[in-house]
Amino acid sequence: MPLVDLNHYLLLANDLEKTKRFYCDVLDLTEMPRPDFPFPGAWLGRGDKIWVHMAPREVPNAALYYKGTPTHAARDNTGVVDHIAFAAADPDEFRARFTRLGCDWWARALPESNLFQIFVRDPDGLTLELNFFGLTTMPDWAENYAEMPRAN
Repeated sequence: MPLVDLNHYLLLANDLEKTKRFYCDVLDLTEMPRPDFPFPGAWLGRGDKIWVHMAPREVPNAALYYKGTPTHAARDNTGVVDHIAFAAADPDEFRARFTRLGCDWWARALPESNLFQIFVRDPDGLTLELNFFGLTTMPDWAENYAEMPRAN
């Protein structure tokens, strides 16, 4: 019984509307129909695929709804998750959008693997990684992994 696809991840937002606007405006996701769960939230995605389920962090009965987030989990930033990654296309378009919208972002290149990455932080501090696979020419506006010190 192999896994076949990633369905979605649940994001607990400090400000649901602000975080929803970020994912729609910055990542060009669309709000999708969502079941009538007993807590507010949004499903975001593209086409018929849900990618992100978000809900407000602080709601009555949160411990009942959010079984994956114990009360002792980190709340000021991303908790135990460092980043979430998406495959993407057209790094220059994302660079222009992130710059225009004033996002906190940075880019890195791994030319020997034909991989270019852009990272952007959402309103709650969660880092999102956009992977651009198969690039044979790297944009010149990124750090190069090969020039970073290596961890032993």
